[in-house]
Amino acid sequence: MNDKQHTIKAPVTVRGVGLHTGAEATMTFCPAPVGHGYKFQRVDLPGQPLVDADVDNVVDLSRGTTIEQNGARVNTVEHTLAALVGLQLDNVLIQLSGPEPPIMDGSAAEFIKALHTVGFEEQNARRNYYEIPDTIRYLDNARGVEIAALPLADYRLTVMVDYNSPVLGSQHATLTDIAQFEHEIASSRTFCFLHELEHLYKSNLIKGGDLSNAIVVVDRVVGEHELDELAAMLGKPKVSVKKEGILNNVDLRHKNEPARHKLLDLVGDLALVGRPLKGQILAARPGHAANVAFAKRIKKKMLEDRTSPVPMYDPAREPVMDINRIMQVLPHRYPFLLLDKVIHLDATSVTAVKNITMNEPFFQGHFPGNPVMPGVMQIEAMAQTGGILVMNTVPDPENYWQYFLGIENARFRKKVLPGDTIVFHCQLTAPIKRGIAKMKGQAFVNGKVVCDAEMSAAIVRKDNV
Repeated sequence: MNDKQHTIKAPVTVRGVGLHTGAEATMTFCPAPVGHGYKFQRVDLPGQPLVDADVDNVVDLSRGTTIEQNGARVNTVEHTLAALVGLQLDNVLIQLSGPEPPIMDGSAAEFIKALHTVGFEEQNARRNYYEIPDTIRYLDNARGVEIAALPLADYRLTVMVDYNSPVLGSQHATLTDIAQFEHEIASSRTFCFLHELEHLYKSNLIKGGDLSNAIVVVDRVVGEHELDELAAMLGKPKVSVKKEGILNNVDLRHKNEPARHKLLDLVGDLALVGRPLKGQILAARPGHAANVAFAKRIKKKMLEDRTSPVPMYDPAREPVMDINRIMQVLPHRYPFLLLDKVIHLDATSVTAVKNITMNEPFFQGHFPGNPVMPGVMQIEAMAQTGGILVMNTVPDPENYWQYFLGIENARFRKKVLPGDTIVFHCQLTAPIKRGIAKMKGQAFVNGKVVCDAEMSAAIVRKDNV
């Protein structure tokens, strides 16, 4: 799995009709900055409102996942989001000229093909994974649905479907490596049963449905009169089917294509938690309603865990910023540069590391014979960590100074000694307004908080000083 965040190198556009609305739409994938995530933009509406791909914005689950925000609605987002997750893209703006992404061929393959034409760009920030900490379950006994997420240092999914159908029977689909999504899952098309087709049309759905973008499973004997009615409904001169099988005898791309498409939908719906996942997902008979309910449980757990973050530090992983990059952002130099590397950086938080050795210059005069890192130096290192975060919010940091305005509620909880590695974590507590940033900082040694404080800083252009 990728460690760094990625976006695309240039905009790329696809066009077509929406599956359920039948509306023509142009959809353009655009590059986006670190920490942006996935956002849709209805460019056809006044003000071109944004809609975050967030499970809290889901408003309808009628045969697809629909999100709404700022008075704008986007239908059937799951295939688009699945393509982005499958390519391990983190930050993309999706501009849409209508209410629904084009259905294309009913899978995610055409989106992936288009995205590959512009290529991908690594960004200078770690991916903000949410690692499933313990088992999370969703159960719907009435529908026979069960979904579970288990801890795993990877992202794997297994889906089982059973429609009591002589055509499909019981099917399984498994994805053991998200990097294989585009080859193993992306081309699997959406499907429905013949008995659902007429109901969907009467419900004013699948207006853009066609035998070229959806599989229709026929699990009973159909007479010629009914086939003629189906042809008229679909706007076709004629449709046909074997005794039991697929309408118009369409060849499946995979023997278990329906199960693979359900896995595709699950990947897309779980993207709505807002962060890439690490965990093992097991799903029996999933659907959009269950997927979204399960995503809400993951997000709830994610938010609960965020209240007491303990940053994980793996010294073997490449940092977001090494010491040379840090010195390009911060004006501090020896002996007052108190960070060694930055291991995480996004729009609202930063994590940095400082290795404490007996060679630190302050040990010469601070408690000789009993070396303890001064609390004020811990606060200074935390402030420098916050400075990295603050300077990340301006497009040209070399033209700015950051000055700290206040430090409040500072607490020192444990001694920091030579040989310790301190992990500093700073998080914005409010959006930056008029150049003023407010943040909460914590310092950890061996997973335990050694100090914390609330800080505020000002961003000032150098030519205004």
